[in-house]
Amino acid sequence: MDLVRIEHELQKRLAFPYRWGRRQSNNFDQATQFIYQTYSFEFLLREIERRFGHLDTYESYQDYALNRWFNFWSAQAVEQIFCSLSGVKPAHNPRNRLVDFSFEGISFDHKTTIFPKSFPQNLASAQDNPRELIQWLYDNQSQEKRMHLKNRLFIVLHANDGEHWKLKADIGWLQTIIEQYVGAFSLTQLHTFHFAHDSPTLSDVIWALR
Repeated sequence: MDLVRIEHELQKRLAFPYRWGRRQSNNFDQATQFIYQTYSFEFLLREIERRFGHLDTYESYQDYALNRWFNFWSAQAVEQIFCSLSGVKPAHNPRNRLVDFSFEGISFDHKTTIFPKSFPQNLASAQDNPRELIQWLYDNQSQEKRMHLKNRLFIVLHANDGEHWKLKADIGWLQTIIEQYVGAFSLTQLHTFHFAHDSPTLSDVIWALR
């Protein structure tokens, strides 16, 4: 994947409103599966029009497809950044939804998420006590296919202007943050959780703040 090009494509998404308007659903997921094979933003717009332009619910499908495409390709770029770094090994099975890569002998999934407005503490408090935020994220993240209680690194985005979601398109900036995190990584910074009926879970927060 060309990270410069994918950043360029993701930046095009920023001109459109970011709104879901509905909960994640199997029907909308199935109808928008094409986003996984659609690299170009212009082609994405044409495909949305072709598939849904005749429907009264066109705008709902457009918002849903735009958001899924944006989140998926940003996540793909972030995963590639991790896997390009010294000491980080890509998952042996790319279909394993629980593992994206491993380093220091530990397997991780990663998730990029905006700082949740429903979190009961402010940003400063969350930075002082990331364990509480991690617990909240495991408890409250959406119930999509990648929801699980295994090891996960959370990249938490926060922008002073409130447009947190737009930071997912700033791949070069995220690359610098991830490189710094991996370069300074120590096993001692991981937080251990014991969720019911599961083995110990290791997790941490990578702060991406602007």
